Amino acid sequence: MISLPPNERDLHAYVDHQLSDADRRVLDTWLASHPDEAAQVRAWQQDAQQLRAALSGALQQPANPALDPAMIRQRRQRQSRRHLASAAVLLIAVSVGGFSGWQAREITLVRPSMLPMTDALQAYRLIAQQGMLPADYKVESDGDMQRWLDRYFNRASRLPDLKAAGFEPVSGRLLSTDEGPAAMVMYEDGSGHKVSFYVRPPGPKNTFLPRGSRSDGDLQAEYWSGGGYNYAMVSPVDTPAAQQLKQSLQF
Repeated sequence: MISLPPNERDLHAYVDHQLSDADRRVLDTWLASHPDEAAQVRAWQQDAQQLRAALSGALQQPANPALDPAMIRQRRQRQSRRHLASAAVLLIAVSVGGFSGWQAREITLVRPSMLPMTDALQAYRLIAQQGMLPADYKVESDGDMQRWLDRYFNRASRLPDLKAAGFEPVSGRLLSTDEGPAAMVMYEDGSGHKVSFYVRPPGPKNTFLPRGSRSDGDLQAEYWSGGGYNYAMVSPVDTPAAQQLKQSLQF
């Protein structure tokens, strides 16, 4: 049984047809003598009718399978798997992108069974041929490549003097191996031909190299050890610059 005057909840119950017949008749009588409240109730009734009309088409449509709770759960599971896959791809991309950072400069994915100075040849391909890694140091008018190299390898042999073959050091790149830091110094001649000097710690089990030479595809590596490090000079095979370099240098 409602009390008079009715509160707002009673009026909304009247509009929504939630009152008993007796309470509805009481409220009809009361509204008849209160025109302001009656106008408010009529406005609410019109709003309710418009809302029902707007929803009538949607309510008459067949059930949408996409709104089924089981389908929703399946979609969420698929989305979760896609997100995990995307995260894995992103992780791989970040790992590859971080390749050029000091902590991830793992050019040398060498195994003990690999041939000597495989990492030196790979470094040449990535830096000199493909340009994948930028230089850490470039020789300017007052630059000193030897001084830069000594900051990291003060016991290593001196940089080879390749002036007789027409080559000058132009840039350097710090790298890393499982055994410690490595570096590659790039030389160029007046025609833009490139050769590299590579220095790294000895391999697994403190392995030093006898003086030797080997080819790998289009590259040639001359390698040796001394002063606690392994070294390699890498140049393209069968080029005039490589022939001149080989004839004029004794490592």
